[in-house]
Amino acid sequence: MRNWFREQMAMYTAYHRDLRNCATHFIGVPLIVFALLVAMSLVQIGLFGGIPITLAALFLSLLLLLYCLAVPAMGIVSVVVYLPLLWYAQAMSLGSTTFVWVVIGACFVGGWILQLIGHVFEGRKPALTGNLLQVFMAPGFLVAEALFACGVLGELRADLEARSRKYAQTEATD
Repeated sequence: MRNWFREQMAMYTAYHRDLRNCATHFIGVPLIVFALLVAMSLVQIGLFGGIPITLAALFLSLLLLLYCLAVPAMGIVSVVVYLPLLWYAQAMSLGSTTFVWVVIGACFVGGWILQLIGHVFEGRKPALTGNLLQVFMAPGFLVAEALFACGVLGELRADLEARSRKYAQTEATD
């Protein structure tokens, strides 16, 4: 699984070389993740010790588990970063229905607009246009990039860079 995960991250890396594109993703991806978590927080799937378990909690738990199993350091930092976002999304989902859906729509659409602008800078279509699994790599990619900037996980960075070369062919955006 670690090899598969690294290959997916390498593909994502190849589509995110331009610093302006990466900058738009550092805002756009969390907005989209937040919108999805708020929407999924509206769906309660059960109770655990009297605590409601939402689709958002289940989904994010599985994604963070994947990250922890594949790259433990990145996974642990992802837990620290994304659990507060889940908490806030679940709190937001308790608001009035109209307000909640306005927030979901604004964050989701705004996040995608930012990312698409970034891909104009990049000169490439988003990675998910060729592989839908790439949508699950985006939150982890941001954490990995932040860790790389702090001088952490150099081996992972080198591995992703080497693997990303096969995905690096250029294409014009449509």
